Amino acid sequence: MTLQQTTERAAAEPRTPGRDPAPLLPDRRPARVLGTPAADAVDPALLRELHRHLVVGRRFNEQATALTRQGRLAVYPSSRGQEACQVAAALALRPRDWLFPTYRDTLAVVARGVDPVETLTLLRGDWHTGYDPVEHRVAPLCTPLATHLPHAVGLAHAARLSGDDLVALALTGDGGTSEGDFHEALTFAGVTRAPVVFLVQNNGYAISVPLAKQTAAPTLAHKGVGYGVPGVQVDGNDVVAVHGVLSAAVERARSGGGPTLVEALTYRLDAHTNADDAARYRSDDEVERWRAEDPVTRLETHLRAAGLLDEETGRQALAAAETMAADLRRRVAEEPAVDPMELFAHVYATPTAQLGEQRARLAAELRAEAGSR
Repeated sequence: MTLQQTTERAAAEPRTPGRDPAPLLPDRRPARVLGTPAADAVDPALLRELHRHLVVGRRFNEQATALTRQGRLAVYPSSRGQEACQVAAALALRPRDWLFPTYRDTLAVVARGVDPVETLTLLRGDWHTGYDPVEHRVAPLCTPLATHLPHAVGLAHAARLSGDDLVALALTGDGGTSEGDFHEALTFAGVTRAPVVFLVQNNGYAISVPLAKQTAAPTLAHKGVGYGVPGVQVDGNDVVAVHGVLSAAVERARSGGGPTLVEALTYRLDAHTNADDAARYRSDDEVERWRAEDPVTRLETHLRAAGLLDEETGRQALAAAETMAADLRRRVAEEPAVDPMELFAHVYATPTAQLGEQRARLAAELRAEAGSR
């Protein structure tokens, strides 16, 4: 049978009706709250909490960047300009839920309650992760693009099978959507209707590659329809809108509604990392245009206009940020106590014979070195 005959036969046969894709498609415009009448209905306590986390988060980014320049961190991928996504992701979760961060999501990890120094341990080069993932319900920072997304789906699916109503929220960037792991995770989540939420922080570049060279899709949120997953697009620099969208998606997943793909339109004001020269692929004018959409400034403007941010409240938020920064500087400046034998810890649940031999050999070398001093 020729290709033409096969095509004609397929066209003549009745087709199984599929799902209507319309409910899965994102709205024509990104969701926004700040600058709209909806902002007046938001709980003032929530607004103040979001503001405090944004102020502390901005200072965290600045301090971590400074520590990298001083050689205290090996590398730091700043999320300056993306703080609204980071804070909203952490605050949208319940304590029993899980957060799956990327290497750029250190602020989300800190906002989740993890010690800032432990959060930065990977970026110091001391350990693969500096905190207990189970204790904090935060997976290790993931450096390879999107490889943690299938893990998030697997954990969420397993939890549902065991009767646990937890939700997994997995963060990635626009570059992560070009990886095979992203497609595998969305397929797995869509088929199993796993209680997982995917937050894509679209900051316009996968290092130096602009979004237009990554995808021809109308938006990244539109990608969800191919997996049977609803897509939502939100203004990523509007912390109130991001928090609202993520909270709704999390509760939808918890109640059995399945996964959601959220695309947050944002921008990283700093370079990809301290090793990147962003001037090679983007202009100063572009950065300045986005600086006018700064998430911290936007929320503060609304709070002041609504009479919810007086001088004393502002000073308290800044004081909390400075206290965090001072503690971070002091503790990161302390040289860590390094035990070479820790190389063999947490490699296997039951160490292999080969690993045991290597451990014994290193122990003997260390004893011999100590005896020669």
